[in-house]
Amino acid sequence: MTSVQANGITIEYEESGSGEPLLMIMGLGNQLIDWPAQLVEALVDHGFRVIRFDNRDSGFSTEFTSAPPTKWEVARSFLFRRSLRAEYSIRDMADDAVGLLDALGIDSAHIVGMSMGGMIAQTIAIEHPTRIRSLTSIMSSTGHRRVGQPTVRVIRRGARRPIPTRENAADNFVAGFLDVCGPTMTEAEMRRLIAVSMERSFRPDGTGRQTAAIISQPDRTEALGRLTVPTLVIHGLVDTLVRPSGGIATAKAIPGARLLMFNDMGHDLPGTRYLDIAEAIASVAARAQSAARL
Repeated sequence: MTSVQANGITIEYEESGSGEPLLMIMGLGNQLIDWPAQLVEALVDHGFRVIRFDNRDSGFSTEFTSAPPTKWEVARSFLFRRSLRAEYSIRDMADDAVGLLDALGIDSAHIVGMSMGGMIAQTIAIEHPTRIRSLTSIMSSTGHRRVGQPTVRVIRRGARRPIPTRENAADNFVAGFLDVCGPTMTEAEMRRLIAVSMERSFRPDGTGRQTAAIISQPDRTEALGRLTVPTLVIHGLVDTLVRPSGGIATAKAIPGARLLMFNDMGHDLPGTRYLDIAEAIASVAARAQSAARL
């Protein structure tokens, strides 16, 4: 792994494979290592140069310093649709991703974003349309406050959990993930993932600042309606963190978008679907290549 200076910050990234560049953008509080290795390998097998990176405030990328919102401030913002002050925006994070492409000398790429990463990917398509060849938005939403919101149960249970520390983080993570994941994920696998993640980096305040960026994002619905990029939208039918209405609204907003929904997927990437997801991403990329030749 290595890093570059882009958009005024340090961005840690990793590349695998060769061929058409495919930039993968992770979600809230996650790191580049949280993309499942089998999914990355499947995309490499499809002929992509896969680029993963740590968003700002996660992993080894630049850490910010402002106080994050409290859990109850976050809960109130979701429940009552109130604004929340944020140190940076989803648009800033989109500019980070474009800055990484600049640093790597890549003029355009296929872009895949998961959850918050989907919001970032959508913003790249809107703000930097010449930099994106195809768009894949996974378990994400449009920014409209009436779609893709967490269930009340998820919001309340999240607000009641203790502030994460190294001592309680594993239990916190497992409890939270059990509330939002699909039926294929096991507690043992969750604990393995959090152990690997915490060994690399532990930034709970960064997750809070990223949450503020999500809550303060604008509604992109109208702007998404002007996109012409080939688009794939993937969502889980049992997602309780970004409910399926978020994916449905995203696909409805983007002309010609394909909507792919899985009944065994919550707010996670089930191992049973890695090959399906990789094949679908390769398919939308092929659509983009065909369109570019016309």
